[in-house]
Amino acid sequence: MPSRLPARVLADLLADDPGRPRLTWYDDGPGPTRGERIELSAKVVANWVAKAGNLLQDDLAAGPGTTVGLDLPAHWRAAYWAMATWEIGATVVVGSEARGADVLVTTDVDAAAAHDGDAVLVTSAALARSHPDAARAPKAVDEARELSTHGDRLVPVVDPEPADLALSVDGADTRYADVVRPEPDWGDAPRVALRTDLATALTGILSAWAAGGSVVLVHGADDAVDLPARLTSEAVTVDLTESGAESGT
Repeated sequence: MPSRLPARVLADLLADDPGRPRLTWYDDGPGPTRGERIELSAKVVANWVAKAGNLLQDDLAAGPGTTVGLDLPAHWRAAYWAMATWEIGATVVVGSEARGADVLVTTDVDAAAAHDGDAVLVTSAALARSHPDAARAPKAVDEARELSTHGDRLVPVVDPEPADLALSVDGADTRYADVVRPEPDWGDAPRVALRTDLATALTGILSAWAAGGSVVLVHGADDAVDLPARLTSEAVTVDLTESGAESGT
């Protein structure tokens, strides 16, 4: 059977039910977005992916052979940057080597300013219109300001091949042929809860979506939150929130 690539996974979600929620985000961490809940349908995810992919491809000349470092927490914005990178056939780099990638996507102003190549400065807040400290990294793309100017339809210049490198995590490489990992124990159309590191979150999202399902992505820990009750209200069928320690802030 031919390998199923990330772009095909997203296309299948759009064909199945574009309006169904596929990614639900809860921020239980410290900071200005604490308490935020975001719900994205397949159509909304695809819109973000198209805009980010067009920025990468048209403005930063990214494509097969380009490494895109995601210096981000396991966040809903990280999900569409990863999918955009995979749509255009580039390589997502996560972990200790992310800041050495050709393109750096980061929430860290100092990292964006110091990066030798292209950098994208991300603001976590859902309704941000510009990064408050963007002037400190004048060569970086201010995502909150610039992303909305890009098109809602993405046409990759070159499609990835199954043997191309899709994901690199601290030197461990995964080909496009292997990055979508079936999880038969999850069943059909699973509702998967994740609270984990970015690499695990990205592969978990792909696995859930490939099974026609959806994800509840939780960041941080708030003692005031009854997490089991929340996951019950979200109709979660696979709870992986305790499967690994979360990294990033």
